[in-house]
Amino acid sequence: RKERMKEGRKPRKEGRKERRKEERRKEGVDPKYYMFSGLKDETVGRLPGTVAGQQFLIQDCENSNIYIFDHSAAVTIDDCTNCIIFLGPMKGSVFFRNCSDCKCTLACQQFRMRDCRNLEVFLCCATQPIIESSSNIKFGCFQWYYPELAFQFKEAGLSIFNNTWSNIHDFTPVSGELNWSLLPEDAVVQDYVPIPTTEELKAVRVSTEANRSIVPISRGQRQKSSDESCLVILFAGDYTIANARKLIDEVRRKRREIVIHLDLKMYHSGVLPFFSNWLLEIQATLKL
Repeated sequence: RKERMKEGRKPRKEGRKERRKEERRKEGVDPKYYMFSGLKDETVGRLPGTVAGQQFLIQDCENSNIYIFDHSAAVTIDDCTNCIIFLGPMKGSVFFRNCSDCKCTLACQQFRMRDCRNLEVFLCCATQPIIESSSNIKFGCFQWYYPELAFQFKEAGLSIFNNTWSNIHDFTPVSGELNWSLLPEDAVVQDYVPIPTTEELKAVRVSTEANRSIVPISRGQRQKSSDESCLVILFAGDYTIANARKLIDEVRRKRREIVIHLDLKMYHSGVLPFFSNWLLEIQATLKL
């Protein structure tokens, strides 16, 4: 009897998907609204407030421009070729599979890519991005603005200061080759992922200027232009984010560079060792 029950039982993951579809059906929402499939030579999108944390699927699209101007739970992108894709903040993961010759800008908690080639991605990712069985993948720092974007980051549970865009892990490295690289420092986002021009989508007031980007631009793992560096720590408070933005703006104004920025919690057990080691390094450097 147990064997018969196992044979008749759907996999747990498939069962969850079916329940979500049923819930959306009862709510009067067409599941196809959260999907772009089989597009060719089209420009499409979703406006702020229309996805509202749901999962989204993009598949079998060719030579199309796709813009999701809202936060979502997760996005899967399968079998897309020569597409331009913008994805607002994702609470979970984005997963590219079997895609080629696409240009993307996106923000997510987790980034996964498998069996892809010739992709260029401007990325904000809270955890280490992972590629597998992929080649000629190029990464740059997320650089985008529209009025609703900061709120969408908050709704997705993402911090604009946690971005590991350049710290890529390749599950399938090839000896003597590099499957991924960083885009040129002077790469212009607009040249890769242009602002949409359709009547519906151009109503979203988008800017790709670096000084307006919701996510601060960081140098990441690019080679430093100077051996000098410093660490700045801002403690949590009512104006921490505003003060951090002011500091970053001032750094940029003086033509200095942000290598990396982090938003993290430190507990008592970790604070003292952190600062003790830091002070010892300073004393050794200054020979005090």
